Amino acid sequence: MLKLVEKAFTEASKLPQDEQDSLARLHLTELASERQWSEAFAKSQDALTKLADEALAEFDAGKAGASSDW
Repeated sequence: MLKLVEKAFTEASKLPQDEQDSLARLHLTELASERQWSEAFAKSQDALTKLADEALAEFDAGKAGASSDW
């Protein structure tokens, strides 16, 4: 991947300064967004795991009805 990144930077360096700045802002924004989504999904995964564990415990204890009862 390093070679691809180097190629991208080489090509970007040929652009006018304002286009380089726009491209950099775009990529930095995308990286920040990706990081936020990763963090959000990691947190939601923990919550979903907890809910699933609770549902299984209720089912095992006979407290949960069949889905056809909904």
